[in-house]
This record gives sequence, structure tokens and C-alpha cells, in this order.
Amino acid sequence: MYLAYRAGGLPRQRLVWQMVNDSTLTFHELTPAEQQRMQALMEKYKDTEMDLADASLVVSAETLKIHRMFTLDSDFYVYRINDTGAFEVVP
Repeated sequence: MYLAYRAGGLPRQRLVWQMVNDSTLTFHELTPAEQQRMQALMEKYKDTEMDLADASLVVSAETLKIHRMFTLDSDFYVYRINDTGAFEVVP
């Protein structure tokens, strides 16, 4: 939402919310095991200073078996899915 707002203000955020309402975008609620995995990932990638948001995206991708990531964050070229596979980054 932060980037949506920067790109187009409230109208762009409304567009994102419409995508949520249409189920084009969905939220993933993290389990306790996924939260532990996030902590492990943040420790593993401490040299890139992985933040909570990045860790939650990596863990969600692992759980949901998603390999394609739309992001402007270059760290996703470094992060690995399940410690093995690279993300297909869509800039």
C-alpha cells in the first residue's frame, strides 16, 4: 500500500483494495511455524538485513509454492525458496 500510494495516491490504493475484494490479491495468515521460519531466514540473511516484510513474503511463497515475485526489491535475487530455488523476479 505504501508503494501504491507513492505511485498514485489514494486512487491507486483503492485499486489495490479492489483487487483484494475481487480475490485477485489475497492475504496469507502466518502460522507459528512460519513465524519461526521467518526468524531463521532473518538470521540467515542478516548480511542483506532482511526485514520482517521480506521474510514474510519468502515464507508465504514457500508455503503457497509461489516462485514468481513482483518486486522492486533487488534482495529477492538473493533470497532462495526453501533454501534452494531462486525467485522469478518480475520487476
